[in-house]
Amino acid sequence: MEYKDYYKILGVEKDATEQKIKSQYRKLAKKYHPDLNPDDKVAQEKFKEINEAYEVLGDKEKRKRYDTFGSNYDFAGGQNFDPSQYGYTYTSSGNGGGFSDFFDLIFGRDAKSDQGGFGGFSMGDIFSDFGGAGKKRTARAQRPTYNTELEITLKEAYLGKTEKVSLNIEGKNIEIELKIPAGITENKKIKVKADKYGITADIMFKIKIKPNRKFKLEGLNLESTQDIYPWQAALGDDVTVESLSNKIKVKIPPKFKGGSKMRIPGRGFKDLKGKTGDLYITFNIVNPVEITPEMEELYRKLKNVKE
Repeated sequence: MEYKDYYKILGVEKDATEQKIKSQYRKLAKKYHPDLNPDDKVAQEKFKEINEAYEVLGDKEKRKRYDTFGSNYDFAGGQNFDPSQYGYTYTSSGNGGGFSDFFDLIFGRDAKSDQGGFGGFSMGDIFSDFGGAGKKRTARAQRPTYNTELEITLKEAYLGKTEKVSLNIEGKNIEIELKIPAGITENKKIKVKADKYGITADIMFKIKIKPNRKFKLEGLNLESTQDIYPWQAALGDDVTVESLSNKIKVKIPPKFKGGSKMRIPGRGFKDLKGKTGDLYITFNIVNPVEITPEMEELYRKLKNVKE
């Protein structure tokens, strides 16, 4: 049977004080606790080892007995040995309770503390550095979470809405009224507790925003294009442009060059925190779809003037 160096497991010296051992245990317990590492088998095994080591080193009598046993074992050369020569009788516990056969060998099956192996303080103590929410964290970690995606339009993301979503979870068909807050952005998540639908679980909606024909979202800035006629570009004009919330009148200056970009401050996307981007519009000069005889005559005159 492999000898367990509890001092090494906790990362303390053999002459470490009780306070030092307790402090190191709390540090490691927080790091490797299963609630914080739900899918990490290595971390969970490490947590069991740490728990077992503190069960021994955090108790004066058990630590004294372990120190005596440990020195005798080292003297034996660290190989397989007969425990009966030290006054111990070994029987495999087979109980899957978390502590090793090595622990049972020294202290017996019934030696685990009444604190469930936590050395006299609760999991709330372990998580005291997180605002004393240890028990709440444990409860939340046991709830399953179902992840799904919800696609909405850019305008819905900007203005917010209530969306009815149908899902099948754990064999139940449920319809959820999901409140989407104004200003939600791509990949943000909305959590819904499914308890009121008869399911003890959380549903996590990851928001996806559909591409928009009119606007392109770059961070919180909106980019758009607008067509203007040649005479508007040449002489200047007031034109109406669209934003996500309303229509805006902007002034095109005379001698305006096609492809130029105009910035309209504060008319971009407004996020959940109230931060707002800008609206950028690129103006393209285009000819009318239909040219009347009068317009054609004017173009000819313009051509002659140019020549």
